[in-house]
Amino acid sequence: MTISRLLLLPALVLALVAAGCGGDEEVPKDAVAVVDGEKIAKSEFNAIVAQAKKSYKTQKREFPKAGSQEFQTLKNQVVQFLVQRVEFEQQAEELDIEVTDKQIDARLEQIKKQYFGGDAKKYEKQLKDQGLTDKQVRADIRSQVVSEAIFEKVTADVKVDDKAIAAYYAKNKATQYSQPESREVRHILVKTRAEGDRLYNQLKAGADFSELAKKFSQDTGSKANGGKLTITKGQTVAPFDQTAFLLKNNAISRPVKTEFGYHIIQPLKDATAAKVTPLKDVEASIRQQLQQENKNKKMTEWVDDLKKEYEDQVSYAIGFSPPPAATTGTTGATTAADE
Repeated sequence: MTISRLLLLPALVLALVAAGCGGDEEVPKDAVAVVDGEKIAKSEFNAIVAQAKKSYKTQKREFPKAGSQEFQTLKNQVVQFLVQRVEFEQQAEELDIEVTDKQIDARLEQIKKQYFGGDAKKYEKQLKDQGLTDKQVRADIRSQVVSEAIFEKVTADVKVDDKAIAAYYAKNKATQYSQPESREVRHILVKTRAEGDRLYNQLKAGADFSELAKKFSQDTGSKANGGKLTITKGQTVAPFDQTAFLLKNNAISRPVKTEFGYHIIQPLKDATAAKVTPLKDVEASIRQQLQQENKNKKMTEWVDDLKKEYEDQVSYAIGFSPPPAATTGTTGATTAADE
């Protein structure tokens, strides 16, 4: 696990695309962009590209050549990541979100314990291998904490009522919360009726079902297990299904023809009755799922509004403007550097 993999921002937050290139503010020579008056230094851009190069080299991959489409994509992703980070910092101030050094220290310690067993030397080696500095890691952690705090603030009032839970349950009851009738059986599949009849007669004369299945069955999925399998009503071909659920325990069917050949079937246990998980047993999990979906939707709407707000507040240096219909967020930048 690499440090940069650890520090991916929440997926929904990463949906943010830095606002278009409509800003008219002059960009200093040592910057790649200016976001509402805040400069993004070329040194920040160069540091991420250097890290990407190191990652490519470690994985024995050729880094994209300057001027290539792949390099341009990577370049755009890095710039958008940096612009997005500034936008989120600015929005955090407006939302009265404060991220302290103590929070960053605590998150870094958590990462060190989880992935490096608390060993500082292992952590430092990982930084060196990836071409990272402790300062860069802390900056990434700060971005992550800020993003999480914004998400929590923006979605704090999201609720799910009982009516929505009941509707979801009713809609998905048959597929998610119902378990159809099932039965443990064993069978021998052969190609011809003559062969089926021959094996059926041997079984009626006392031959071992399991041994015959292992020796003659064409069903590779069950023959090694003596033909045993558990079937669910309605999920096997109709003639097999009907026979398997109609026979009494241990009764042996005559060869049953299906599209796969001829089956000799023997139920081993009574069928397990179909059952439905009641709403009360899944209500909490449904509430949690719907609440997360609603939070994601609320955050997406907030991000869309933010893009509009920043449309005329981001200016790019020549050569660093995003494509007209940019849809790349931080995820792409990190992935390109990591893969």
